[in-house]
This record gives sequence, structure tokens and C-alpha cells, in this order.
Amino acid sequence: MATVELNELNRSPDTPLATGSSPDAARFRVPSPWGWFFDRNGAASRPKLIFSVLLLDAVLLCLTGIAAALIVGATLPPLLGWIPREALVVPAVLVVLQGSWAYTIRSLRSPSSQLEKIVKAVLCVFAMAGGLGYLFAVHVFGPKHGLVWMMLASAALVAARIPVAHVIRRLAETGRLVRRTVVVGGGTAAETLIRSLERDGAHHVEILGVFDDRTDERSSDSFCGYPKLGDFSQLTAFCRNASVDLLIVTVPVSAEDRLLQVLNRLFSIPVDIRISALSSKLRLNARAYTHIGGVPMLAVMDRPLTDWDRIVKNLEDRVLGALLLLAAAPVMALVALAIRLDSRGPIFFKQRRYGFNNELIEVYKFRSMYIDKTDATASKLVTRDDPRVTPVGRFIRKTSLDELPQLFNVLRGEMSLVGPRPHATEAKAESDLYQAVVDGYFARHRVKPGLTGWAQVKGWRGETDTHEKIQRRVEHDLYYIDNWSLAFDLYILAMTPFSLVTGRNAY
Repeated sequence: MATVELNELNRSPDTPLATGSSPDAARFRVPSPWGWFFDRNGAASRPKLIFSVLLLDAVLLCLTGIAAALIVGATLPPLLGWIPREALVVPAVLVVLQGSWAYTIRSLRSPSSQLEKIVKAVLCVFAMAGGLGYLFAVHVFGPKHGLVWMMLASAALVAARIPVAHVIRRLAETGRLVRRTVVVGGGTAAETLIRSLERDGAHHVEILGVFDDRTDERSSDSFCGYPKLGDFSQLTAFCRNASVDLLIVTVPVSAEDRLLQVLNRLFSIPVDIRISALSSKLRLNARAYTHIGGVPMLAVMDRPLTDWDRIVKNLEDRVLGALLLLAAAPVMALVALAIRLDSRGPIFFKQRRYGFNNELIEVYKFRSMYIDKTDATASKLVTRDDPRVTPVGRFIRKTSLDELPQLFNVLRGEMSLVGPRPHATEAKAESDLYQAVVDGYFARHRVKPGLTGWAQVKGWRGETDTHEKIQRRVEHDLYYIDNWSLAFDLYILAMTPFSLVTGRNAY
């Protein structure tokens, strides 16, 4: 059977690393029909798995609703008239289940823990639907119909959790649903942590290796059989290349300067960061700790979007992105015609820009410059009355119509509708590269870049020719990342047309 081969860890031109991948990395050979479900390292996508369970629940709720209607003797016309009401009941059950943390990998591992969540969610929604229907004289379903549907739905959802839990446990046992983990800091503390994690039989993590800055006798080439991958200067690049999910820091809290040195290197990458409390003498309230495989941890930072948030964000991008593309199609056709009539050359222009996790993507734009004056790396910013820009180009840049083809990037999963704007690789402010101007600049790449963003609707779109402009833009980008919500995204989308009216800083 055809298989999906894994990429090498060192797949970018960054500083060479001591790769030291997991000893079992070669086992990740994924059958091609299921290749879309796994990442390049052979690990199952947690958001896709959770979304699949969500869809399964929705289908079962719909089918049990139809079955209940038939059991109580509903004839075909009333049945067809009743089906649209499932559009109210089914999403309500899914929302309550999500609110009770039923859609997490940890919860889905245990069917027994799901039993209580499912029964409570179904009872809550059906009781509310029946009560509201009685109060407002709206016939949602009759008492017998509702009772049968509630029983069938509860039984079906609980029964479905058994094979789901089996699949999750099997994926975890084979290393395809574990958190790719790196230990930061060596010595006895690292070895104690590793032994504790190895005693966990639930297969929560896969330890790739250890990073340690020490070079004396306290730091060896391996720790409990796991390789030393390098020093702290190589940590960020390794995490990007190896798709690391979790960093566990063993540097004690008491070593404040050394701890800050480590953490400052890590805030720009999309990983969860925990400090091991095993060797710490500091004793806090039990609620201050999280646990991984029974090991107490202090949470320092979580990746910006959790598994569920990524599902919501992806649905927003794909559904709204497709609708916006359909709505913008006539405008895009007129812009394409105007470009063709205005100057010779292609209609579209591709430019390499930094995307999620600092990876390079090709962003689509309508061509706004003369073909012999295009600047693929954006080494020189466009200024007012720039002679490189065509007459049509000035208009579409001023109104941001040149960015509309990036809807294709959104549908391809390379960009989001809302997020930090992607910058070209050689973009500069006052002759300095952006990353040289703003400390922690690459932290804005912890999420996908966006077609629009918080900085844009707050007036910081267009030219970034000064240090202040790029600093303010990055400040807004980081604020967006730290405060993301679906409502925030929808607000930014709603405000974007108003921000375009001014045309501020856009040439």
C-alpha cells in the first residue's frame, strides 16, 4: 500500500541541529487514504480527531431524532416538517457537551467519564426545549417523542464512545496521539522527570530529547537513553522544525536569571510551556498545578489556539472564506480585467512571506506594479506616488483590493481571514529588518497570518517605514493573539470595510 513518508526534522536552512529524533520515528508510515488525518511526523491531528467525533455526534443525534419520530408513529409529511427543528436541538446538545469538556482527548479516552457528560447534556437540552416550547406555545416535539429521542440519543452517543476510546488509545499506544515533548535543562532534575513520565502508562508524551546549556560533568550526551539535542541557542529552530507540542523546563524557579533566559527564547514559538515541579521546594496550592502523566507542572504559556479553538478557527476560515470568495468574485473579475487593460504582464503576483510557525508561504495578490519593476522580496517599501506602481495598482492598493486573491490562501489553509498580516521576507523599517527592530517579532507567527487583522482596523495598515509603525503593528498583533475569540474575529471582519474607507498609510 502506498504510504506517506515523513520529512526530515532539519527541513529548513536554519542553523544545523543535532536532530536526535525519537527512536521510533521510522514507524510512522501512514496509509495514503488516511494521510490527510496525520501531520508530516505521522502524528494524528488532534483537532481533526475531535471534529470527527463532533460530526459523529451530530449524525447520531439527527438519526435518533428521525428514528424516534417514526417509533412514535409520525407520518411522513409531519416527519419532514419536524426535521428542521433538529437544527435547534442538535447544536444545543453539542454546545453543552463542549462546555462540559467532553470534546478533549483526555476525556474521550475514558467512556465511563463520557457517560455522565452525555446524559447530563441530553437531559439539559431536552428539558429546556420542552420547557421553552410549553412557555411560548411552540411545538418542538411531543412528550412521548421527546422521551424516546432522548433515550435513543443518550444510548447511541454512549455506545459510540467505546470505539472512539479504543481508537484514541490505539493511536496513543503507537505514538500517533502523543505530545511531542522536549525537556529543557539537564542534570538530575531532567533524569528524575523523564523516569516519572516513563512510568505513565497512558502514553501522554513522546520525549524527543533534552536541551542543556551546561558543558561540564553535570551534562552528558544522553539522559535516560534520550539524546542531548543541543544547547539553548538551538532550541527555537528545533521546535519549529520538529513540530514540538510541549516544552518541559526543569530549570528551578529559584534560578530566576537562567529561567528567564530560557523562557525569552521560547515565547515566539507555538508550543505549550510547563515548568516541572518535581524537584522544586516551592509548594503552592494544588490548583496551581497541572499534571502530565501524574507529574505536577506549573503552566507558563499555552499555545494561542487550543484544539477546540483551532476547529472553530478553521471552520470560520473555510465557511466564511468560501462565502466571501463567492461574493467577491464579480469584483475580482473586474479588477483582473482592469489590470489586463492597464499594463502588460500577469494578473496575479506571488510573494514569499512568513506564515504560521515562521514557515514561508507564497501569498497571492493582484499585480499592482509594472512587470519589470516588481519587488518579490519587498526589499523597498511602496511610498506615495511610487513610480513602480501602475495607475490601476494605486487604486487597488489604496482600497486593498489587491489582497483579495489571498482568499485562495485562506481556503488552502495557509492563512486565516483574521490574524497578523504576513510580511515579506526582506521587509524593512528605516533600512532595518522588522525582526531587528522589534524584540520578539516572530511571536506574531504563533498563529496563521490573516487577510485582515486588529492592527489594520486600528489604523496601522499599509506602509511601515518607521520603527514606531512596525512596533505598534506588532503590539496590536500580539494583543490579538493573546485575546483571540470568535467574537473578536467577527468584530474585526465587520470593522474592516470601515478601515478601508480612510485608506490611511496605504499607497
